[in-house]
Amino acid sequence: MINILLIDDHAVVRRGLTMLLNAHPNMEVVGEASEGNEGIQKALEHKPDVVIMDLSMPHGKDGLSATSELKKLLPQCVILILTMHDDEEYLFRVIQAGASGCILKSAPHEELIAAIQSVYSGNAYLNPSATKRLMEEYLSNVKSGASDSYSLLSDREKEVLTLIAKGYSNKEIAEQLIISVKTVETHKGNVMEKLQMKTRPELVAYALKKGLLGYGI
Repeated sequence: MINILLIDDHAVVRRGLTMLLNAHPNMEVVGEASEGNEGIQKALEHKPDVVIMDLSMPHGKDGLSATSELKKLLPQCVILILTMHDDEEYLFRVIQAGASGCILKSAPHEELIAAIQSVYSGNAYLNPSATKRLMEEYLSNVKSGASDSYSLLSDREKEVLTLIAKGYSNKEIAEQLIISVKTVETHKGNVMEKLQMKTRPELVAYALKKGLLGYGI
């Protein structure tokens, strides 16, 4: 029996996953949490085999930070990141945080079951081609020399950069910083101009290099 802990800020998602997984003969949901801090406490209490962790949770500790901390507290626990983002940039961050894999919320139920079984068996659930592309993107940016430009960013721009790298949307960043979406877009534009970058993956690779996510290289 694979004991599973669900960490997702949407109650409807948790309820649906619980019904799906409990219907499987070899799986049981032993606990639920709505954000990272609560999830860590539930994990310490239940010591699940597999944790299914939402990547983006606007309130409380986000998925990647919770993953990084949980792997230090319960190294034997395997973590599968659940996300709505399909960009390659998130895959590298998932690995760096200590998760065993990543699956889209839009994936078929059969794929989720397969992903859980894979990570439970000690395997990674990753897309090799996406991993290769992201690694190439990261290595390219390590050589770009943009790190010296960090001092040019304002405190607010640094906050926006960090939240972008953690996977938050412009709307979620606006809500968290209590500013307008337009202001977020302005700050993002300023960051990209100052760092001489053009894409979100470049910003993510840069944030990893600078250690802004707490688990950089």
